[in-house]
Amino acid sequence: MTRPRVVITGLGAISPLGSSIDLYWNGLINGLSGIRRITQFDATDFPCQIAGEIPDFEPEIYLERKEARRIPRSAQIALASAIQAVKDAGLPEIMPNKERSGVVFGTAIGGVDKLDEGITTLRTQGLSRVNPFIIPSGISNLSAFLIARQFQCLGPNCTIVTACATGTQTIGEAAELIRRGAVDVVIAGGTEALIQDYSIAGFCAMRALPINYNDNPQAASRPFDAKREGFILSEGAAAVVVESLEHALARGAHIYAEIAGHASSTDAFHIAQPDPDAAGPIRAMRWALADAGLSPHQIDYVNAHGTSTPLNDPTETRAIKSVFGDHAYKLAISSTKSMIGHAMGASGTLEAVACVLTIEHGIIPPTINYTYPDPECDLDYIPNHAQKRTINTTLSNSFGLGGQNACLVLKKYYD
Repeated sequence: MTRPRVVITGLGAISPLGSSIDLYWNGLINGLSGIRRITQFDATDFPCQIAGEIPDFEPEIYLERKEARRIPRSAQIALASAIQAVKDAGLPEIMPNKERSGVVFGTAIGGVDKLDEGITTLRTQGLSRVNPFIIPSGISNLSAFLIARQFQCLGPNCTIVTACATGTQTIGEAAELIRRGAVDVVIAGGTEALIQDYSIAGFCAMRALPINYNDNPQAASRPFDAKREGFILSEGAAAVVVESLEHALARGAHIYAEIAGHASSTDAFHIAQPDPDAAGPIRAMRWALADAGLSPHQIDYVNAHGTSTPLNDPTETRAIKSVFGDHAYKLAISSTKSMIGHAMGASGTLEAVACVLTIEHGIIPPTINYTYPDPECDLDYIPNHAQKRTINTTLSNSFGLGGQNACLVLKKYYD
C-alpha cells in the first residue's frame, strides 16, 4: 500500500532576526547576525554576556494582555509562530474538520521563567503570595495546548521534549500522524525562551559559551571556523503547517515542499558530549534517507546542526563524510546558527523553515563568520555569502543534549 504523501503549506517564525518569516529569511540570505548583548537581565558579571534575543516581539499582537502576563515567553512566541503559519497556509481561524486536525509541538525546557517566578515568590513572600497559574504556566505542553485551543484542533496533541533535536522531531512525528491516516492537518514546531540568568550561568559553568566576543557579539557564532569557542544561546519559535497532499490539493493550498523522510536516533554515550565516532548522527541521517527512498547523492543541501562548539562541528563533519562519501565534497552545507544562535527546542523547526525557503527560492543561506578554516572541517560550508543554486532536496540535522539526534529530508514538490 502506498503511504500518503505529506507536504508543508504554511510557515511561521519568531527569531533573533525578527518576528516574521520575511524578516527571518531576509536576514538569513543577507548574512545578518541576530546576536547582541543581553538585555533581559544584567549580565555584567557573566563570562558570556551575549545571546540571540528576539528584538521586536509584541505579545499583545497575538494575545490578550491579561493572558500574556500569565504565560511564559516560550508559549507566547510558540502561539505567535503558529498563528503566522496557519494564516500563511490559508486556513481559517477554526479548523474546518476539528477532529482531523492535530498539534505536535515541543521545547527543550519550556516555561522555566514562570516556575522560577513561583519559587522566588514562595521563598521571599510566603505561600499565600504564590500565583495559582504558576504550575500550568510551567508545563512543557502549554504551547501545544494553547495552539490546539486557538485553532480547535481536537485530534492528536503531542509534545516532544528531546533537547536540541525537538524542533526537527516534531515535524517528523507530524508526518507520521498523517501517514497513518490519523489526521489531515498538523501544526508542528518548537519554541524556547531561555535568556535568563540561571540558563546562561549553567551553560557558562559547562564552558559551552564563548567568552571572548562580548564586545563583538555578531562575530561570536562561527560554526566550522577554527576560532569558534562555543554556541550562542538564543530564543525563538517556528511553526509549519503539515498536510496530506490530498488535503492540500483539495483546498488549492500553496505547497512549499514535500516531507520525504525523517528519522531519530540516540547516541547512548554522554549527556552533553557528542560520540566522537558520530555513530548516532550517522544512523539518523542514513535512516532518514532510507525513509525518503533517496540515495546520498540525491541530496543537494544540508542544513547542519553546526553549533560552533569545538566538539560538535568536526564530529558532524565526520558524520556527513561517512554518510555521503565522496558526495560530501559536492554538497552545499551551511549553519544558520551562525546568524541566529542556538534556540534549543526551536532550532530544528527554524532550520526546517530555512530549508523550505531554500527550496522555494533557490538561495542557500551562508555560514557567516567563516574566516579561519579548520583542517578537521574541510567541506563546503557556503562561507559568508548566500549562493543561488537550484535545490531540489535538503537534509536538516539536529543533535542534542542527551545524545538525541533527528534528521529531516525535504524535497521540492512535483505532481
